[in-house]
Amino acid sequence: MRFMVIVKANKDSEAGVMPSEELLTAMGKYNEELVKAGIMLAAEGLQPSSKGKRVRFSGDKRTVIDGPFAETKELIAGFWLWQVKSLDEAIEWVKRCPNPFPGAESEIEIRQVFEAEDFGPELTLELREQEERLRAQVAAKQ
Repeated sequence: MRFMVIVKANKDSEAGVMPSEELLTAMGKYNEELVKAGIMLAAEGLQPSSKGKRVRFSGDKRTVIDGPFAETKELIAGFWLWQVKSLDEAIEWVKRCPNPFPGAESEIEIRQVFEAEDFGPELTLELREQEERLRAQVAAKQ
């Protein structure tokens, strides 16, 4: 099972405040544990929403909205993508994580990623073949 593990933003991350050296060291050690356990597929921090855009869809109309975005508690500061056996395993790993914002409240959300099988057997083969073709195209361009 794959899970997206999402670090929620706070006022400091949205202000562009960089993590302390201590936090970077602690997160580095934590990430090493995830890699050694064979579960981390990807991990990234995100720039503040002031450097981002949103595209709103309304029927055929597309509207580009400039950041920053008002609701900090709904924004993402970073993420991991993990391959684990269960949601319970993901929860246990998150509990071991250093507080992303030491001295402050923070929140990490865990969401399961859809797998091809989730769409039913008739689409599974077609989706996998399509994904393989797309990955091959991307790899060829790199």
